[in-house]
Amino acid sequence: MRILYIFPHPDDESFGPVIAMHHQLERGDDVFLLTLTKGGATKKRFDLGLSVEEMGELRHKEMLDVEKTVGLSGMTVLDMPDSGLSEMDPRAIASEIKQEIERLKPEIIVTYAVHGISGFHDHLVCHAVVKRLYLDMKDEGASYLKRLALFTIPDGGGPTFSGGIRLKHSSEENIDCIVTANTENREMMDKALDCYVTYQDTIAASGVRQSVGHHVYFEIFGEDHKPPLAELTDKL
Repeated sequence: MRILYIFPHPDDESFGPVIAMHHQLERGDDVFLLTLTKGGATKKRFDLGLSVEEMGELRHKEMLDVEKTVGLSGMTVLDMPDSGLSEMDPRAIASEIKQEIERLKPEIIVTYAVHGISGFHDHLVCHAVVKRLYLDMKDEGASYLKRLALFTIPDGGGPTFSGGIRLKHSSEENIDCIVTANTENREMMDKALDCYVTYQDTIAASGVRQSVGHHVYFEIFGEDHKPPLAELTDKL
């Protein structure tokens, strides 16, 4: 199947989702990544003496390394304003995402859960826009769309990385899919994180490498699976 992950920033895919992405690639799925911004507004630009545009280009190059390292089926990085999605017309965001969905025709779309895990407003906007667009496109006849999955962490028993950020969780009853990965899939997360050379101190401070194990958790919009599915492609 074709699976499209949609996140707002560079490295969003590497803080956990990439474990499932690599697992899915090994299974023979086509896995694509759409990132809405180049992440240029990060405070790391001040340490490097770079403008927002220069930092964005640097982070884009790091993402190209991620694409190659993970072996993604394809990746598109847009240039929406980092930390500025809440100031955009959501219809403009949806229009650009829709073009990519129509080009790839994925059966499954993945984005953040409603809380965005970190609660960052770009994450919340991404969730809201993608959910609305998914429903609108299905109403318009995009029959290839079968499932909207929402990356999350569970309340208790999941990753505890924070780096000073209070993380948001999903209750156990809302978890609809738990992907269990092998050692190679888990090691791919470390390799993907290594691609973000400019972000290594932030990654280290988050504790993500020590916290994330071999399980990746998803809610599935409009579906209730008990026990949780083992694959995002199950029961389709």
